[in-house]
Amino acid sequence: MAQLHGPTVLAILGMAAGTFATRAGGYWLFSRVRPAPWVSTLLSYVPGCLFVSYVVPAVLAGGPKEWLGTAVALITVRLTGSVIWPIFTGTAAVWLVWALG
Repeated sequence: MAQLHGPTVLAILGMAAGTFATRAGGYWLFSRVRPAPWVSTLLSYVPGCLFVSYVVPAVLAGGPKEWLGTAVALITVRLTGSVIWPIFTGTAAVWLVWALG
């Protein structure tokens, strides 16, 4: 069994505390302040932008397997209008290609 490395554990706990404080602070702030409608509209686009900022570089840096998964996901979203199913079908397509390759 691996031993715990003190600085690593402290770093992980510090990052967890920082993440929690950021999330809790946002909930606390918006429970006390009502943002202007344009701010609410702007913030509604943030999750999608963050998701795209993670996915697009990975797809562009990938190869045929990743491009196939992306194509399957795009077809799935077009057919279903769902946000969840494309994640599952795209991932399953890549896994299937990896398993067969």
